[in-house]
Amino acid sequence: MEKMARVTTALGGNALTGRTMFCHLDAPANAISVCRDAAQVVVAGRNIFKIYSIEEEQFVEKLNLRVGRKPSLNFSCADVVWHQMDENLLATAATNGVVVTWNLGKPSRNKQDQLFTEHKRTVNKVCFHPTEVYMLLSGSQDGYMKCFDLRKKDSVSTFSGQSESVRDVQFSIRDYFTFAATFENGNVQLWDIRRPDRYERMFTAHNGPVFCCDWHPEDRGWLATGGRDKMVKVWDMNTTRAKEIYCVQTIASVARVKWRPECKHHIATCSMMVDHNIYVWDVRRPFIPSAMFEEHKDVTTGIVWRHLHDPYFLLSGSKDSTLYQHIFKDASQPIDRANPEGLCYSLYGDLAFAAKESLISSDSNRKPYIGDRRHPIFFKRKLDPTEQFEYISSSSALSVFETDVESGSMDWFVHTAKQYALAGRPLPELCDHNAKVAKGLDRNQVAQTWTMLRIIYSSLSTVSSTNLNHSMGKGSTTLPLMNSFNLKDIPSGLGSESRLDRSKGESRSENILMDSSSTLMNNEDNEETEGSDVPADYLLGDVEADEDDLYMMDHENPHAEEQEYSLPQEAFPLRHEIVDNPSALDHLQDKADSPHVSGNEAETVSLTPVESFSLISISHSLYENRLPSDFFNPIVRDTLLFYAEQGDVQTAVSVLIVLGDRIRREIDEQTQEHWYTSYIDLLQRFQLWNISNEVIKLSTCRAINCLNQASTTLHVNCSNCKRPMSNRGWICDRCRQCASMCAVCHHVVKGLFVWCQGCSHGGHLQHIMKWLETSSHCPAGCGHLCEYT
Repeated sequence: MEKMARVTTALGGNALTGRTMFCHLDAPANAISVCRDAAQVVVAGRNIFKIYSIEEEQFVEKLNLRVGRKPSLNFSCADVVWHQMDENLLATAATNGVVVTWNLGKPSRNKQDQLFTEHKRTVNKVCFHPTEVYMLLSGSQDGYMKCFDLRKKDSVSTFSGQSESVRDVQFSIRDYFTFAATFENGNVQLWDIRRPDRYERMFTAHNGPVFCCDWHPEDRGWLATGGRDKMVKVWDMNTTRAKEIYCVQTIASVARVKWRPECKHHIATCSMMVDHNIYVWDVRRPFIPSAMFEEHKDVTTGIVWRHLHDPYFLLSGSKDSTLYQHIFKDASQPIDRANPEGLCYSLYGDLAFAAKESLISSDSNRKPYIGDRRHPIFFKRKLDPTEQFEYISSSSALSVFETDVESGSMDWFVHTAKQYALAGRPLPELCDHNAKVAKGLDRNQVAQTWTMLRIIYSSLSTVSSTNLNHSMGKGSTTLPLMNSFNLKDIPSGLGSESRLDRSKGESRSENILMDSSSTLMNNEDNEETEGSDVPADYLLGDVEADEDDLYMMDHENPHAEEQEYSLPQEAFPLRHEIVDNPSALDHLQDKADSPHVSGNEAETVSLTPVESFSLISISHSLYENRLPSDFFNPIVRDTLLFYAEQGDVQTAVSVLIVLGDRIRREIDEQTQEHWYTSYIDLLQRFQLWNISNEVIKLSTCRAINCLNQASTTLHVNCSNCKRPMSNRGWICDRCRQCASMCAVCHHVVKGLFVWCQGCSHGGHLQHIMKWLETSSHCPAGCGHLCEYT
């Protein structure tokens, strides 16, 4: 392989010299450990158990500990550790449950020293005491930890974690009597070797198995843990309760963690599956690793720093049957490829912008923001000059641009979320209510949208005619807003070249040619005509049309013309060609005596000669000619997309919930899910938990419906014996007493339970409220003066 940089480190007179190098092993490695002087490394696995000398240019095999024609399972190692005080002492954890010690000082080929066969299942971890030569600790799959004195044949102490399996055990470096153990159920326990009957402390560290832990070599109380939940957590054990002080999110289950020597905040990790790389993290910067080693082609199974006081050499073994020595200077640095620019808006409309310091160096003289709301307007992280990587190329300065408090107020969002009605009423009432809410908040466009939705999707039987009629401006006369036009009886006076272009939009285009051979149908019997089938401007070019003439309908056959038209693109209809039409003049003369048409009107207005009707007597049956609501679905869909693109996911989601199946099929599932998650996130940021839960319940997306069904387990203890209740009922299996009895009605409370923190008595919320209206004493008769707030 290509020769890398050579590094020399002085360690109290001794010098560590080397480069990035590797050697091929005979079999995959499960664990590695280094001797005290950093000159040798032991590699152990299912089919390998060898010691290699770490030379300046290469690894040299020194000793093969698998001897004999038929090696037993005692050589099949799950873990190996080299004693840091006695360079001739090794210990291995065998897959058959045996703990084996090895004495390299033996003159014979077989270096096996002692066998401890007390564990019943595979031993996952072995650990020597850092200062006590003869003390060895083991953790097994059988859930027990055993402490061995190498001068005795049997264990001296057995610790039961009351769990399925122990994944790791580590003696504290600073505390002589303390060791930590991690378990399959996500717990971490701290034990005192002098008290094998009970742990000193226990806490839940991870959501799933905890695979590894490591005590900090400098800080006495820091314990790092890694688990299947892909997290590395650092706990401060100096406090009464374990306190999580750092958390690093990785991309795979964490198999090993090792603190980096001489660097307080650096920790190395490797994964159990999927990810083959080794990462070195700065726990203060948990989102991107400081360094990364990418040499292994399979899962890394063991990592160890070569020397306790050297931060530049890292050894690793892998399932790809290789042993590597990594030099820190040869590591790739993901920070170099990170984008130092970032942009984000806050809930209040403030803009945070991060950029390279070189880009905003001219602004370095800006004064900090003198405000008490949030962060200063300009700040940056101070770098530690002792760190090898100072991240100069990726350091960013952060600027915060704050909006005016009044202009950036989000009160409208909160009020809208609280007042909107999304379910439980008929659609017209929901739309009217939400339109009123939006109108009250001066959101007129949103209010108009709700009103349009009510008109489009409401059934005619539930909407009054005044809501559907279109006021024409002539007193109290109103006309129905019709969506289809009847063109079969248009007079021939329009001319052969007359054309009505009703639709030039994207949905459909229909050009209706007027038939010049069509004849006028004179109707001499009915003189009550007040309307026309077409606008008057289409009939006579010089005449101003009456507003009533804008609506037309075939009275004899209302279903004859079901064609749908969209509004013309022109603001006013184009004027047709003016032609002479003597028959029209004769017709006007016949109508001059009509009580509804004056002589002057007869001279200027042309009425369409169809069977006339009175607008006052129009029945609801004529509304059957309205377009189906599905016709407007594309328009409603585009409206919701418009609101979402403007950032108003509140309106988009609210309309989506109210309309339900009417519009849901028009919008793809992924877009709906994105809208829901965005709106729910906003609601939760404003701590509108109940509204957020209501939106989740009303959602039609499967991925959203399940959000409030996770992590909602409620553990109930019996109020009598204090033991956990089973899930089969409300009666305790142990004491046979009902739990959560109401002190007023003496029935089991299966819903909301309110209780007094002074005497612990309580009951149904309504019952307690009613009781305390008349009495301040506890309803259980204990004499306590209860308070309800």
